Amino acid sequence: QVQLVESGGGLVQPGGSLRLACSSSLSIFEFNSMAWYRQHPGKERDLVAKVNVGGTTSYADSVKGRFTISRDAAKKMLYLRMNELTPEDTAVYYCNSKLLRYDYWGQGTQGTVAS
Repeated sequence: QVQLVESGGGLVQPGGSLRLACSSSLSIFEFNSMAWYRQHPGKERDLVAKVNVGGTTSYADSVKGRFTISRDAAKKMLYLRMNELTPEDTAVYYCNSKLLRYDYWGQGTQGTVAS
């Protein structure tokens, strides 16, 4: 069974940084891709950043140049480094993995950007 566990959320001031982490129960190379999504209150869950098994990354336009997705295969970890945060980045962040036609999700971690 695939388990994803996020950590690293919290409260940060505008302009600050956070690093989110996602621990996987499987080798990250088992997955076709891994990604970070976020969900604002009352809105749908949106893709933030994605890395495929080959290492190609992609980002939502709203976070390009500020967020960086990375992975550590040995530790079975996925990361999201978030810089230059604004209040609009406040959301619950979810780790996602895709294996064949299945999607797996973590429980989410809250990131709040406020003065």
